[in-house]
Amino acid sequence: MTIEQHIEELRAELKNACDAAERREIQTELDLAQAELAIITAEQDGSVDAEPPF
Repeated sequence: MTIEQHIEELRAELKNACDAAERREIQTELDLAQAELAIITAEQDGSVDAEPPF
């Protein structure tokens, strides 16, 4: 499964979640997946150095 597919599945789950605690948990996981995708994209574009700073 790609990160994009995972994000789409989380969005679908979020729309169907009934419980507030479940929505918060899914939203947190969605936020993390979107942040991971942003990092991957930035590394591929060369706007972020993938090497650690030390």
